[in-house]
Amino acid sequence: MRVCGPRESLRAALHLIHRSEEGAGAFRLLDSGFDGRGFSLGVFAYPADMRLASQETRTYFVTAVTAQRQSLFQVTRTADLMQQTLLDYRAQNRYELHAFVIMPDHLHLLLTPAVDVSLEKAIQFVKGGFSFRLKREDEVWMRGSNETQILTPEKFRACVHYIEQNPILAGLVSEAREYGFSSARVDVDDAPLHLRG
Repeated sequence: MRVCGPRESLRAALHLIHRSEEGAGAFRLLDSGFDGRGFSLGVFAYPADMRLASQETRTYFVTAVTAQRQSLFQVTRTADLMQQTLLDYRAQNRYELHAFVIMPDHLHLLLTPAVDVSLEKAIQFVKGGFSFRLKREDEVWMRGSNETQILTPEKFRACVHYIEQNPILAGLVSEAREYGFSSARVDVDDAPLHLRG
């Protein structure tokens, strides 16, 4: 068995995460009909099979990047505030947080939104909640985020590995547990039952 270095291992994990036809990239247009008062509800774009998705298909690897890739989280107080925001919404049962890392200019999350919370709303809690708490005039985040749907235990484990090893790849620490703003040091939620294995 060949032993991979940290950089090769992370590249393999990232390839596994993004390698498949699964994911948040498939959309379909739905004609929503009328609202009962004669008004058209229009045509909306929904992620394929996500309008009434079961929890078994709602775990995502999410990346959000700061505006102009500013190293906003290089300041400990700001990184602490981001981590507290993540953990507060988790404590409010807005989502299950399976893994995270707060890097100087971006963050990676592995989360499952609560049954009554859409992925978009969960991301809004994270990004909007942090921005509100930061009380900053300038833009904090790049628009949008990158999401990948996680449907297999193998992909789930690859995401956790990639997220927690990210500070090593960036040269910030030599061991994952040394990095203060990561699930490698903070208790998070276990994998959903269907992704254990």
